[in-house]
This record gives sequence, structure tokens and C-alpha cells, in this order.
Amino acid sequence: MAEQNCLVANDWICGEYLRSRSHELTDAVVQHIWITAVSVVIGLLVAFPLALLARRGRHFAGPVLGLTTVLYTVPSLAMFSLLLPLFGLSAALVVTGLVLYSLTILVRNILAGLEAVPQEAREAAKGMGYGPARLLWEVELPLALPALMAGLRIATVSTVALTTVGSLVGKGGLGNLIEDALPSFFKAQVLTASVLCVLLAVVADLLLLGVQRLLTPWTRISGRPAPAAKAG
Repeated sequence: MAEQNCLVANDWICGEYLRSRSHELTDAVVQHIWITAVSVVIGLLVAFPLALLARRGRHFAGPVLGLTTVLYTVPSLAMFSLLLPLFGLSAALVVTGLVLYSLTILVRNILAGLEAVPQEAREAAKGMGYGPARLLWEVELPLALPALMAGLRIATVSTVALTTVGSLVGKGGLGNLIEDALPSFFKAQVLTASVLCVLLAVVADLLLLGVQRLLTPWTRISGRPAPAAKAG
């Protein structure tokens, strides 16, 4: 009875809210994950060729990095307004905006990773007969993975947060719940949706960190202490 009264009392923590709105919460979480995942994957697919273009020289790097930086500075409301005539009030509108926001992080980290590849590794691969494509995929990209994955983690966490802005057009996942609860100041819904959003960001970051450790085993630092020398 007390738990049911927490809805009437508008408490911040309310077990009855979680039970009675579980389906609504699940739908919001699924939509949030879907929009975030699609946006990050498309952003990565777009950022990779842009990073390859940028590393061809200053004539390309300046415009590419400048454009992606300018896109990141555009306020979300203005970005969605500019994209509205093209996509209407749809999930594509939110995904496109999130992709554009992710580019500045992804392009810069991919470019930094590729430029950090030792020249000696490139020369050795060329001496073994590696062509440009094989050099990129078998030498440069694996060595650039730590920087690439770091950028991917930052972009993913940022996208989880920015997805809530999609509530402006009704496609914001957990952001929809927050926006719906604010006019009446429904505390349990605001807190629950906010906490779930933070948890999604933390879980996504930990999963990507795990993937990074699996893909880059050479970057792991052993925690075992060096054996002590025996006294003569």
C-alpha cells in the first residue's frame, strides 16, 4: 500500500512506477539503444573515408576537419530545424543529426591513429610488397585501433546523451519520458529515465572497452610485479 502511495505522493523513488510502467520503460530503452547504435555505426562508416581523405594533405585536412567542427557547434534545435524539410518528423531526422555530431570526434581520432603509425612499420610493409590497400587494412588500421576505439567510445557515450534531444520530434527514447514528465514534474519518471540513460552510457562504454581490449591485446599492461633478484 505504501508503494502505491508513492505515486500519489510523487516520490522520486517509487517501486510501483517501475512495475506499472515497465512496458513503457522497455520500449523507451529499446528505442534509445536502436537510435544510438544506428547513429554510431553510420557515423563510423562516414568518418572513416573522411579521415582517409584528410590525411592526404593539408588541402584536404583543413576543409574536412573544419566542416566537422562547425557541424558539432550547431545547436541541436537548429540542426533538427535545418534537417526537418528533408526528413520530416521521423527517426531518420534524429539519426542524421546524431551522425553529423559524431563526425568531429570520430574523424579526428581515426586521423590521429593513422598518423601515429610508425613510419618504420609502413616502410617495412612496403618492402615486403604490400600495396596501399593491404598496407591500410593489415598494418595501419590495426596499429590505429587504440585511437579509433577511444574515439568510438567517446562518440557512443556522447550519442547516448544526445539521443534524448530527439524527444523534440518524439524520437528520443528515454528523452521522451523525461520531456513528458517535466510539465507535471513527475519525479519518479524523470529520475528513472535519467538513471537509465546514464546506465546505458556506462554499459556501452564498458562493452566497447572490452572489445578494445580483445582487439588490441598488445596494449595491455601486465600488473604482475617483476621478480626480485636473488641475493648472491
